Amino acid sequence: MTEPARSFVATPVERRIVVAPGVALHVEQRSGDRAAAPFVLVHGLASNARLWDGVAEHLHASGHTVIAIDQRGHGRSDAPETGYDLDTAVADLLALIGALELERPVLAGQSWGGTVVLELAWRRPDAVRGVACVDGGVVDLAQSYPAWEDCLAKLTPPALDHLTLAELESRIRKGVPHFTDRAIAAYLDCFRTRDDGTVEARLTRSRHLSIVRSLWEHRPSTRWATLKTPALLLLADAGDEARTAAKRRAEAVALAAGGKLRSTWFSPGHHDLHLESPERVGDLLAGAVREGFFA
Repeated sequence: MTEPARSFVATPVERRIVVAPGVALHVEQRSGDRAAAPFVLVHGLASNARLWDGVAEHLHASGHTVIAIDQRGHGRSDAPETGYDLDTAVADLLALIGALELERPVLAGQSWGGTVVLELAWRRPDAVRGVACVDGGVVDLAQSYPAWEDCLAKLTPPALDHLTLAELESRIRKGVPHFTDRAIAAYLDCFRTRDDGTVEARLTRSRHLSIVRSLWEHRPSTRWATLKTPALLLLADAGDEARTAAKRRAEAVALAAGGKLRSTWFSPGHHDLHLESPERVGDLLAGAVREGFFA
C-alpha cells in the first residue's frame, strides 16, 4: 500500500461551482500533487458526496487531488426545477471539470453516477483519462424492466417522510448492521429534518423518478464498442441472483467489445461498495493509475 503523503491537508475544502445559469454544485476538494492524476467522484441516485469520504481520503493519501461532488438536486447543491436527466447530469459534470481546470481527470461514479461518467467519457474522450463504474453504468434497465410501469413500480423510492431522524437511523442500521457509524452518517445526510422532527429526502420524489425514467431510456450496452476511454468496472454480488445475473450479462457485453476494460467483482458486496469497502475501492482506483491503465 502506498504510504500516505502526510504533507497534504486531509480536510476537504468546500466550494460551490457554477455549472449552468443559476445552478451551482457543492464540491469537496482535497488538493494533492499536481503531477498526479486528479479524481472526480460522482455519487448515485438520491445519494451525496459524503458516501465517497473514505475513498477520497485513501486517494488523497496517495497524492491525488480528489473532487467529490453533490449532483444537481442532491446534497448541498442547488436544486432547480428542471434538469433531472442524464444529458443534464453529463453537462453539469463537464462544466465542473472545465470550471476547476482539471486536466483529464479520472471519473469514478457509483450506481447512477457510473452511468453519468461512462456517458461523459463516451461523448468526450478528450476530457478524461479513464472512468470507473462502481456497481453502475453497465446494465440496461429496460432489459430487466421492458415496460416502464414495471420499472416505476420497482424503483419508486419508499415513503420515509413520516419517520424521525432517529427512526430512520434505526431502520438503516438494521439493513446494514456491518456498516460503520461514519457510513450511517453519510446515509443520513441524504435527508434533511423538518421543523416537526420528521425527515424528507433532499432529492424530491418527482425529480428522483425523472432521473429513473432517463436511466430506463438509456442503453449503456451500446457504448462499449465505440468507447475510447479505459474503463474499470467494480461490480457487487449482493446475493440477489437475478441482479447478479443481469450484471454478469452486461459485463460480458462490455468485455466482448474489445476495448480497454478491467472488471473486478466484490463477492459478497453491497451496492454501495465505496461506502462498504473504501480502502479496497481506493486501492483499485489508485492502482489503475499507478500501473498505467488510466493513462
